[in-house]
Amino acid sequence: MLAYIVRRCLYAVPILIGVNLITFALFFVVNTPEDMARMQLGAKRVTPDAIEKWKAERGYDRPLLWNGARAGAARLTDTIFFEKSVRLFAFDFGNADDGRSIGHEIRTRMWPSLALAIPSFLVGLAVYVSCALVLAFFRATYLDFWGVVLCVAMMSVSALFYIIGGQFLVSKLWGLVPISGYQPGPDAVKFLVLPVLIALVAGFGAEVRLFRTFFLEEMGKDYVRTARAKGLAETAVLFGHVLKNGAIPILTGVVAAIPKLFLGSLVAESFFGIPGLGSYTIDAIQAQDFAVVRSMVFLGSVLTILGYLLADLSYTLVDPRVRFE
Repeated sequence: MLAYIVRRCLYAVPILIGVNLITFALFFVVNTPEDMARMQLGAKRVTPDAIEKWKAERGYDRPLLWNGARAGAARLTDTIFFEKSVRLFAFDFGNADDGRSIGHEIRTRMWPSLALAIPSFLVGLAVYVSCALVLAFFRATYLDFWGVVLCVAMMSVSALFYIIGGQFLVSKLWGLVPISGYQPGPDAVKFLVLPVLIALVAGFGAEVRLFRTFFLEEMGKDYVRTARAKGLAETAVLFGHVLKNGAIPILTGVVAAIPKLFLGSLVAESFFGIPGLGSYTIDAIQAQDFAVVRSMVFLGSVLTILGYLLADLSYTLVDPRVRFE
């Protein structure tokens, strides 16, 4: 097991390097620092002196990969690539274009994102799996038929509809919770109830339908028929066999949500005014703050690789046939 973990971690290194190189090329080769300066200062009536000043203030006046004017190791370290890309591997994100520390913003804003994402993740998983099991248990009945119809209808509606409709109905008409905003501490609950509820409703159709498919596939296998032939009750077959084996593909989708737990929901945080990492990324894109966007892309890559590593390890907990040498 230890050798497998080490091997998977080593596999992650070239992936991160590749993501870093592609991100660097997109931000500094395809879109040069001069282009960034013109977008920030305005494409019209911008002088060369203003562009050079903007680049110098943000460290974009260095050479991209090789600084021939320096000596020794500084030829590599005193470059845009080292300062803006290589340091990301040490989680040194530097400063945003407005001068604020990106690392400090991430450490501050991750808590509102987690406060929104963790309840949505845990409650949603329990609700989706339970409803999918019910539909699978009553397969080929009217309950199953209308349940699938409801799932298809719900997944056909945009999440924006649920957000806007929920804000209008629950907050504006009924006045049960604030329409937007956030406060740390216990007061955060009243601001998070509606976003969590909408997240559950928005994901209900797609997730329940997908999990139902997994369970029905397992219920058609030989080991399930053998268990029924031995006289086991349908509930024992469903929870003791189908649920456990059906959890393997579910785990793959579940761990894919790990980056979302930290990075937050881009749409929900923006609509509900939650100062998390999702809204931080949206604000950076709107402000054309390339340092923040570049950092969030790298952080998202790290968390995604970590999530799939945890998925591979979790397979051993639900399937004893899986062993890593």
